[in-house]
Amino acid sequence: MTEAEIRARLAGVRCFLLDMDGTFYLGDKLIEGSLEFLAALERTGRTARFLTNNSSKSAQVYAEKLKRMGVDEKYRDVMTSGHAAAHYCLEKFPGGKCYLLGNPMLAEELTGMGLELVEEEPDYVLVAFDTTLDYAKMCKVCDFIREGKPYIATHPDFNCPTETGFVPDMGAIMAFIEASTGRKADIILGKPYKGIVEEALRRTGYKLEEMAMVGDRLYTDVATGVNHGMTGILVLSGEATMEDVAVSDVKPDLIFGRLSDMIPYL
Repeated sequence: MTEAEIRARLAGVRCFLLDMDGTFYLGDKLIEGSLEFLAALERTGRTARFLTNNSSKSAQVYAEKLKRMGVDEKYRDVMTSGHAAAHYCLEKFPGGKCYLLGNPMLAEELTGMGLELVEEEPDYVLVAFDTTLDYAKMCKVCDFIREGKPYIATHPDFNCPTETGFVPDMGAIMAFIEASTGRKADIILGKPYKGIVEEALRRTGYKLEEMAMVGDRLYTDVATGVNHGMTGILVLSGEATMEDVAVSDVKPDLIFGRLSDMIPYL
């Protein structure tokens, strides 16, 4: 693709939906050029929102992390797969009781959004990325799912990138549940699925063709873009490599080394 073709492809994008881990930062380390990319969006009359599948933390925790990294307040409106899942559950199970497999900070956020969380006799189960996971919790959630309770999952990522490699993520938790219960999630709300796209439309006010989804994973980030009418952009600063692109069914519209490599084309 020529430089002119790249510029033309980006010309109609008004809002960049940015993945976080592996795209904007790795662990607690800012990826070089990330802040400069936001500044370039500002100069060219564009904007960005952060959109993460990681449901182990609340949006407020992510916003505080971005603040510590020097991100301006206007860009600290973080959308999570937890938000998308909460809105789905409130619409699908009005007045229903939820068993949450998730961290305490997510439980607090979801309670604030209106979900009623219970430990016994739930109407449905919501599984999130729980870094406080233990065997007793896994036994309990599997019992509810084995009983046939509706089973909602926040996102499908198998691994979460860190500064030193990867840690097991939601896909690994769901694989454990499926091995024990024989059930897959009834619905997954995070990238690359529709629920997170609806959350982005609700929160930003932009049309699909005015947005680009930017991230380091083909099967979640890029697929969200190309499967839902947005521009799908891969950055090679996290999980995916060019070797992965060659064998993947998901083909990015554009590929850059990192966010700041887009600046000359904005």
